[in-house]
Amino acid sequence: MCQCPIKVDSRPPHWNPTTSSTGLLSFIHYYGNLCPIKIKATNIPSFTLLLTLHRFKLINPSEETGRREEPRKISFSTMSSGAARLLVLDFALSFMWLWSGVLVKIFVFGILGFGDDLVSEVVKASFSILNMFFFAFLVKISNGSAYNPLTILSAAFSGDFSRFLFVVGARIPAQVMGAITAVRLIIHTFPEAGRGPRLTVGIHHGALTEGLLTFAIVSISLGLSRKIVGNFFMKTWISSLSKLTLHILGSDLTGGCMNPASVMGWAYARGEHITTEHILVYWIAPIQGTIAAILTFKLLFRQPKEEKVNMKKKSE
Repeated sequence: MCQCPIKVDSRPPHWNPTTSSTGLLSFIHYYGNLCPIKIKATNIPSFTLLLTLHRFKLINPSEETGRREEPRKISFSTMSSGAARLLVLDFALSFMWLWSGVLVKIFVFGILGFGDDLVSEVVKASFSILNMFFFAFLVKISNGSAYNPLTILSAAFSGDFSRFLFVVGARIPAQVMGAITAVRLIIHTFPEAGRGPRLTVGIHHGALTEGLLTFAIVSISLGLSRKIVGNFFMKTWISSLSKLTLHILGSDLTGGCMNPASVMGWAYARGEHITTEHILVYWIAPIQGTIAAILTFKLLFRQPKEEKVNMKKKSE
């Protein structure tokens, strides 16, 4: 290695053709000490090699440690383990989400003894909001897991095709299996828990209702992700109130679910999971509402940004 009597600063010098000879010499000695090849400061070909390596970022020392950083390599096994972890978390969250809704009802009406009146609905709504805060925290600490297919679909439509295939072919089935498993255990443990949401209106009326409810909640979620960044409490508070309001509005018509996986769990237990009513109202309509919300959001908020960039380029 090159032994230099000149003391070189631990931070990499940012050399360009206009720097002085002192800065150039410091650059040579700095990268000469980092390079695994023995280089002399007066060796012009070696210096040219150093400049080439630095130009194409083949030498990239850390400013904090002054050491050469190795490129990160992501192996196939690492990617597979990450995908498997995500599928397990999706299954678990979907399972827990079904159980949490039933346990809230049992706690409010069974243990606390509230009846069918306004006070009981307020208490139930309060516990539902706390429950949504708890699951929002779980989603945050689990780095991307979800219990609602519409949540990951909205992100998959905006991503690449491989991500879309992973969501549709693996993550959504994992959530559905978690919901089906949860409903089976719920019916076996608490037979009085009911049979889940049911459609009380016509198919087209129900499809329109679920589509509009989904359009509203996805639009709100996209707006919150854009306008409120880093404020977990405020974002979750607005999202929870919005979900609860939309659920109340649609509860007497379709159940106001806005979650195809949860409805699939109850429909499978009743043997109605392959009916036209279930597929059209609780799957196709919410997916169409999600796509419409994404396209509308991009149309309203992305276009002005692109226009600003174009105007800035023209001014320059």
